[in-house]
Parts: sequence; structure tokens; C-alpha cells
Amino acid sequence: MLDLPPLARFGGLVATGLLDVTSDPAALDSTGFWAVSADFEGRLTCARFRDVREEPVPAPVPGRWHGPAAGDWTSSLDRAAYTAGVRRIREHIAAGEVYQANLCRVLSAPVPADADVDALTALLARGNPAPYAGTIRLPEHGVEIATASPELFVRRAGRGVESGPIKGTGRTEADLLDKDYAENVMIVDLVRNDIGRVCATGTVTVPDLCVVEKHPGLVHLVSTVSGELREDVGWPGLLAAAFPPGSVTGAPKSSALRIIEALETAPRGPYCGGIGWVDADRGTGELAVGIRTFWIDRADGVLRFGTGAGITWGSDPEGEWRETELKASRLLAVASGTYDAGDGTLTG
Repeated sequence: MLDLPPLARFGGLVATGLLDVTSDPAALDSTGFWAVSADFEGRLTCARFRDVREEPVPAPVPGRWHGPAAGDWTSSLDRAAYTAGVRRIREHIAAGEVYQANLCRVLSAPVPADADVDALTALLARGNPAPYAGTIRLPEHGVEIATASPELFVRRAGRGVESGPIKGTGRTEADLLDKDYAENVMIVDLVRNDIGRVCATGTVTVPDLCVVEKHPGLVHLVSTVSGELREDVGWPGLLAAAFPPGSVTGAPKSSALRIIEALETAPRGPYCGGIGWVDADRGTGELAVGIRTFWIDRADGVLRFGTGAGITWGSDPEGEWRETELKASRLLAVASGTYDAGDGTLTG
């Protein structure tokens, strides 16, 4: 492995000069600029950096990223297992145990020891630009993430908080189904409940409901939920109330989590967790939902990537499998070097 210094990138900011690392969310209410990674299973890594400066993501350098071959990816759930999982979730829905549950699979492929997520970030910025793109590179702490997330988990400015859950995906707006709109409304209600646990009474609102957003290669339905935190609530309380993100769990969240644990065969890790930054000095922060996210697992020598879909009673098992393929195809092509950002085509 290369000697890769700690680094974080978010938007046009880059942070260097690592000061300390902690798993205590209370640190986010202290001082300094923090990069934050919260695994779906609950592991929290908060890294404070000394130097933060404006710097655009550099252009890709030929040969700097050596990604896996397009055919090297394997899935924690194959097509048969995934579609069987969709049918099982529909049985849980029929039994009244859950209204919606997100079923995910983790893809893995070998990468060389000199793989650098910051080099992958440069490729993603060109091939799949995203509003919440980011990088956290902490090799000594087991965190090496490159995300092209389109989804806001939570944004905070003082006491004000906002979440932007995504539910509903298609190649075009015409592909969106009634099921997608119903699913979005269900998850908005869940997020309202999560945020409402720590917000002042009467402050939780839904400024936008089921807005169609265009992203590279697909469209999403996106809603906005906002509120005002109670005076006694900081980052620990907010994360405890909202985590893991409702859009990648299901409703009710507790039932969905039990179903997810029974059906999924690999931990999600940073995928479907929270990834972003907190400026404790200014009382601001922005965490994305860790979707469209790659991470390096040095112990196994692999690059991982997660993809999934929200399952409702109206779900078609094969259709949900195709949605996971749609969400993954462009990103895997970028990582494998088979996507031509110049003309938007796959080259292999």
C-alpha cells in the first residue's frame, strides 16, 4: 500500500493535517473541522483536520487509478437470491409486519495495494458528478471512501436541520411508477418522525414533496423535511434520532432493520451510512446518505460498492433487481475504466 496521508474532500473543499480521530459524536459540537463517516452498522469515525482550503477536485491523471476489471465484480446476493429476498419482503408486508424495506447487496472486486480513493474521486467527479460527492482517506483508521452520493441525510445550520430523502428511481421521469410516489411519501413520514423526536414542537415541515431530480443516467424522486432542533439537542441527539437513514432502511424502521439483517448476507459498512463534514466552529454540517459509494477493504484487498432498492407490496422482483443494476452500472464502469465521460457511453 502507498503511504497515503490522511485527507478529506467535500465539494470544493479539501482538508489535510489530521489532528485527532474519535468515535464520540459529542466532538462534533466542540471545535474544528471534522470529516465524518458513520457505517450502517453503527461504527462512527470523526476525524478533525487542521488545514481546510478551497480546492477543486483535480482532473484525473492517466494511470493513477487502477480499478478492477469490469468482469471481476461479485455480488453478496446474486439475481436469484435478491429476487427471492424481494418476495420474502412482500410476505412480511402481507403479514402486516412492515410497509417498506430496503434490500441491498454489496459488490466486491480485487484492487491493487496502491489503490487510492482520491484518484477514484477524480474519475467520479468527471464521470458521475454528484451534489454530495466526497472523499475520506484515513488508511490507519480503516476508512477509505469515495462517494458520489446524490442524497442529503442531514444538513445542520445552527438549530436548523434538513433532510432530503430519495425514494423512486427510473431512467427517465416516465419510468416512475405509482409505487415510487407512494414509497417516497411513506419514507417522508418516517423522516418527519425521526427528526420530530429532537425538534421543537411544530417546527417540522415538508417544503418539497416528490420533486423529480435528474442525475447522471437516471432520475430520482426527492423530498425535503426540515425542522428546528430543541436547545438541548446537539449532534449526538440528532444522529441517535435519525440514524440509520430512513430512505435506506424502511418503515417502520425497527421492523425493516430486522428484515434486512435476516436477508442480507454482507455488512453494508459505509454504504447506506452517513458521510460528510461538520464545521463545529460555525455550527454547520452536511452528511450525505452513503449511496453510490465505494470503499476499500484493505483486509480483503478489495474495492466494495453497494446497491439496493426499496421494496413495497407493489414491487416486481425482477424490476427491483433491474433497479439495483441501473444504480450500479455507470459507477462500476467509471471505477473499472470502461465509461467514456466524453460522450457518455460504456466502452466495455
